[in-house]
Amino acid sequence: MINLFANSYSAFPFGISFGAFVFGAVIIFVWAIISLVLKGYSLWHAAKRDEKAWFIIMLIINTGGILELIYLVFIVKKWSKKDITPPPAAPVPPAPSAQ
Repeated sequence: MINLFANSYSAFPFGISFGAFVFGAVIIFVWAIISLVLKGYSLWHAAKRDEKAWFIIMLIINTGGILELIYLVFIVKKWSKKDITPPPAAPVPPAPSAQ
């Protein structure tokens, strides 16, 4: 018979320690929050751009933020590196002539 508990004093299965359990729980929690934020942001963009197919696909399929990142980076080009040039300077009025 397989013993799921690596040692007799561990309260967690498969012999993981409490610290590893908490670390894993924190990582999953942070990943879920980031995925939720990305999903909301990408759904908002899809609705704003009237892209019904993307909206439905992202609403139904949960990829953990991967599909949302692909949409935002490659379709919306939200975080693409653009050549940012400063706006043209305002015209300078001529200096008053001292006559």
